[in-house]
Amino acid sequence: MVLIWAWQRRSQRADWVDVAWAGLIGLQAIGFALVADGAVEKRLLGGLLALTWSARLVLHLAQRLSSHDHEDGRYQAMREHFGQRANRYFLFFFLVQALVAWLFALPAWVVVNDPSATLDLWVLAGVTVWFISLAGESLADRQLAAFKADASNRGKVCRVGLWRYSRHPNYFFEWLHWFSYPLVAVGAANQWLAWLGPVVMLLFLYRLSGIPYTEKQALKSRGEAYRDYQRTTSPFIPWPPKR
Repeated sequence: MVLIWAWQRRSQRADWVDVAWAGLIGLQAIGFALVADGAVEKRLLGGLLALTWSARLVLHLAQRLSSHDHEDGRYQAMREHFGQRANRYFLFFFLVQALVAWLFALPAWVVVNDPSATLDLWVLAGVTVWFISLAGESLADRQLAAFKADASNRGKVCRVGLWRYSRHPNYFFEWLHWFSYPLVAVGAANQWLAWLGPVVMLLFLYRLSGIPYTEKQALKSRGEAYRDYQRTTSPFIPWPPKR
């Protein structure tokens, strides 16, 4: 993360910290699986769940960020807010992201250290939630990308597909994904650590680097159209829009 921070000082692209963060979680999960004392079945399952999620997110974010030569609006807003102190703030922010990546890898650590080889209904429920969440997040990302690719939609608010029912369906399914680990880890030692995923992710999305900065940038670029979207559409959990 320190290396990424040093690179962003020259490139003015602090947004690549998101790619590094997602990749670090997957790498840590694989490391945990390789040295864990759990059953082989749980080591394979925990490693695969975390690595597949990480690889999908890394690929999606890298493709999105490399498609334009300017910093993501959330980080532009942070840079403007802190002004001359931005680089110092980003160093602190990047180091915190390293700590957070470790915290988000702990649910996988719990799973891969589970000595039980039993694949019961709790495991099935966790894997089902994992599939639903990845499918929902992938669909939301594709729908938004297709909307932005249409030049006639420039300056408009995406209300197609899942975006009709939530202002941030990608964030919702990202949050939902973290419930798969405590479900798979039912009965494991230190299972409570697996709940760090959904709890801490909700805090980040709602209060820190997710929804607040995203909506601030959307209001700046889309104005009244986005305010109307806020009045009619659920901010997070998909829900039928208000009339």
